[in-house]
Amino acid sequence: QRVVLMDPTEDPDDILRANRSREKTFVFDMVFDHRATQEEVYVSTTKSLIGGVISGYNATIFAYGPTGTGKTYTMLGTDCEPGIYIRALDDLFKTLDATTEEMDYTVSMSYLEIYNEVIRDLLNPTSGFLDLREDPRGSIQIAGITEVSTTNAQEIMQLLMKGNKQRTQEPTAANRTSSRSHAVLQVTVTQKSRRKAIGEEVRTGKLFMVDLAGSERAAQTQNRGKRMKEGAHINRSLLALGNCINALSEKRGSRAQFVNFRDSKLTRLLKDSLGGNSRTVMIAHISPASTSFEESRMTLIYAYRAKNIKTQV
Repeated sequence: QRVVLMDPTEDPDDILRANRSREKTFVFDMVFDHRATQEEVYVSTTKSLIGGVISGYNATIFAYGPTGTGKTYTMLGTDCEPGIYIRALDDLFKTLDATTEEMDYTVSMSYLEIYNEVIRDLLNPTSGFLDLREDPRGSIQIAGITEVSTTNAQEIMQLLMKGNKQRTQEPTAANRTSSRSHAVLQVTVTQKSRRKAIGEEVRTGKLFMVDLAGSERAAQTQNRGKRMKEGAHINRSLLALGNCINALSEKRGSRAQFVNFRDSKLTRLLKDSLGGNSRTVMIAHISPASTSFEESRMTLIYAYRAKNIKTQV
């Protein structure tokens, strides 16, 4: 459960800094090394949340970290090594199939990206930019998003692969196919009992799976011009997410902290999943390369702060 980060620039013969090591230790709920398989990561992070979604709790899984550390691989995976998206949906459908006698289910999913603070539908990229709206019950909706309802994991895999090709990817100095946007897969499970009762209750559980854009510093990517602006937008939304996480983790105590979810589209969309009726997992990715020591350190600090959030489910 422990990550020890060694500083590559440390010189063992430096007498002045002999007692001041920059070695940092972080403790998390779960730590995976380079040998961990997709299956292991999925079972220990996400599998336990699926039952909750079916019984009406929200769940959110974040993949966070600098570019090139494997966020998209963890979430989407490859054909032979599918990632969390597919495994989670597979489990969801299997569990739903087992309980079809008593309940009627509908599962709908949408896949979108947030790029430069605008929302694009990845399943129907021609629809242009979409708006976030609030419905009378106070939940956030995206006007005009394509919703697909299917209970076949294979079909979904094809949809996601197709959608992922529509994502805004640009080569940067840090990674050849760097995703420059946050991709959000939103799965909504609604269920109602088959026995007709007078008070017909409908349970809704939402599962958000978010593949965030790379959190590296601009110097690392050597971006100029448009890429630079884009990186600023990415970092702004990650900062907004960080601010919400900070405010939420400082909530216990006497002074009530104001959580500003409206700072970015991402936090506004995930409002219920961060502070509300939800269980949240953050999978932080770091690179073992010594060149990305700073990035790894920032990522671990960020994820470590997120660990302090206490939500009431």
